[in-house]
Amino acid sequence: MDKNTKFTQTLGLGYVIVVVVGNIIGSGVFKKIAPMAAELHSSGWVLLAWIVGGLITLFGALSNAEVAGILADTGGDFVYHKKIYNRFFAFIYGWSLFAVIQTAAISSLAYVFAQSLNSMISLPALLPSLNSFTIGGVFFPFADFTVKLTAIFLILFLTLVNIEGIRSGAFVSKLVLILVFTGIFIIVVFGLGSHQSIPSRSFDFSSTSNTPVTLSTFFTAMLAAFWAYQGWATVGFIGGEVKDAKRKIPLGIIIGVFMVIAVYLLVNVTYLSVLSIPQLEQIYKSGNQIAAIEAVRVFWGDNGALFISMLILISTLGCTNATILGSARPYFAMAREQLFFRSAGSLNKSNVPANSLIMQGVWASVLVLSGTFDQLTDMIIFAVFFFYGATSLGVFILRRKMPDAPRPYKVWGYPVVPAIFIIFCLILFCNTIITRPREAMIGLTLIFTGLPVYWFLHRKKQ
Repeated sequence: MDKNTKFTQTLGLGYVIVVVVGNIIGSGVFKKIAPMAAELHSSGWVLLAWIVGGLITLFGALSNAEVAGILADTGGDFVYHKKIYNRFFAFIYGWSLFAVIQTAAISSLAYVFAQSLNSMISLPALLPSLNSFTIGGVFFPFADFTVKLTAIFLILFLTLVNIEGIRSGAFVSKLVLILVFTGIFIIVVFGLGSHQSIPSRSFDFSSTSNTPVTLSTFFTAMLAAFWAYQGWATVGFIGGEVKDAKRKIPLGIIIGVFMVIAVYLLVNVTYLSVLSIPQLEQIYKSGNQIAAIEAVRVFWGDNGALFISMLILISTLGCTNATILGSARPYFAMAREQLFFRSAGSLNKSNVPANSLIMQGVWASVLVLSGTFDQLTDMIIFAVFFFYGATSLGVFILRRKMPDAPRPYKVWGYPVVPAIFIIFCLILFCNTIITRPREAMIGLTLIFTGLPVYWFLHRKKQ
């Protein structure tokens, strides 16, 4: 293993946009409209949740872009938090990435890939006699074991791809992204084209139940939307490998997020035009159906269902690869600061943090065995939005601490935009504890496991 500890700057704006969009568009655009319909019981409210989720995401991205413009370097928000707050808070953020946020994201995406593959070729069941085996009545590691094992194989394979070098990983993301956008364009054109008189029902705010939509249920539904938008900040992790990073990373974040918002609105109007809210609620209750597949089945039959299954396969493959590519970089940055295991701080002959990638891949594989897709994604959003809010608060702190620092980009709408985003993060965090206590408690437990690790590393350094 080469002991080199400095990245080379080889990536341009195009790759930055690819990494941003590639990290966002994955499983959420195909799956998450069903749980949102089950929560809100209204097509208009569902679409509004997607719009508000996109705007809030944009507010966070705009705020993050100003901080990135000042502090861009390998490690992303880990580097930002160390400068804005202190080493301990930066460590807790970085440990949270490793323990739950990024590794569980990799697990979730790989799991959907495996589900889609299984729906196409019906993988043989493995260890069916252990399906009911449980750990503490919470975890069922051998349930759907064939699907989980397939997800683990995907994680390990893509980890090896990215160990070969960042350009090979980024090239895979770019190629897959082109295929995904082509497929989504086909879905929108054929879906809306075959239901020209129905799109207006996408904006119907009448409810299919007697339960009124409250602020709490709206925020709970947006957990699903935010999973679909999750991943835009990951590009900051590769800041040390981007040419002119302090200008190109903010610009890439803004362009990428705008592109995704436009795509998501088109796709979800199509779904809501083709499927009624009761149909979406039934899809959610079934537990083994995907809304996008059922929507395409309506206007293309079984051949269309096969097409969308292949698209989901490709999309989750690309997003898993993009997430693996960027997510190992913060652990490398932490190791250089003696805030992570020392071996994670070296680069191999291809100039990538191979040890960091291996550690990430192993833990993500363990998490595949721990829970369902929706449990993992709700846990991720609960944890990550606390730190997103902390980064946006950094806009105010840095303007006071570093007023004369060069700012290639200043957040639009300051101070209102970052303030709205911070308040939203606090409400979402508290609401999740109330409405999703299991996911919130597991997330907090994994985050707090970092405390003894920090004590051990700090003591070892002394």
